[in-house]
Amino acid sequence: MRLWEKVAIITGGGQGIGEQIAKTFGREGAKIVVAELNEETGSKVSSELRDSGIESIFVKTDVSNEQSIIDMVESAKKQFGGIDILVNNAAIAVRKSVVDTTLDDWQKVMNVNLTGPFLGSKYTIPEMINRNGGSIINIGSWHAEKTITRFASYPAAKGGLQALTRQMALDYGEHNIRVNAVCPSMVDTPLERGTFATLPDPEDAYNQALDFQPMGRIGTVEDIANACLFFASDESVYVSGQSLMVDGAAINKLARPLMFD
Repeated sequence: MRLWEKVAIITGGGQGIGEQIAKTFGREGAKIVVAELNEETGSKVSSELRDSGIESIFVKTDVSNEQSIIDMVESAKKQFGGIDILVNNAAIAVRKSVVDTTLDDWQKVMNVNLTGPFLGSKYTIPEMINRNGGSIINIGSWHAEKTITRFASYPAAKGGLQALTRQMALDYGEHNIRVNAVCPSMVDTPLERGTFATLPDPEDAYNQALDFQPMGRIGTVEDIANACLFFASDESVYVSGQSLMVDGAAINKLARPLMFD
């Protein structure tokens, strides 16, 4: 098992990509802290992990709130003795242009998508130093590199997250802490389906999206979880400061996403 006896915190672990990361890491021997704002989904995932023989706790966590992050870290330490892996996965999206984006919209997206990983890392890194190393995995996005119209705040936050990834890798490499980002394109998740649902013809938009995928499909949560497993394991022991696009080569093709016009 590649993560035997490792302790992993997964923010946004109650659904979608985060849920699958939690299950994938658990199958590889990790002890899982499901950090999730939604108590119903978070506790359900943690319960399912325990039912399958995986050690897990659920911690209700608002990643945009400093005290909530402190409590998350303390809960992990109390239950499992320390922290080896942090996956900063929790995210929200608001699809508006700069002019249409309210300050409240902007701050909510930044607080969850950029401040959240900052706070999670800030309070987890000292625990990793105490254990002589660790791995931080930020869930970025292809939107940091190539994005769509009327989507101001989300790509800005994800671009900042990639920069933060590189900076932390520089600062904490001497402590044997690796920091990398996994950057998905379209993935079949509740967040992605919610984006399609806001469009006039969701089915047509989805079909157009498929036309832009060189591999003929959008990503799965398993695709993203497997990339995260690589960064969490010793297989990536000399990889840090990197942003891995997990997109089926779509970023090389996508020039004008018609389904979002």
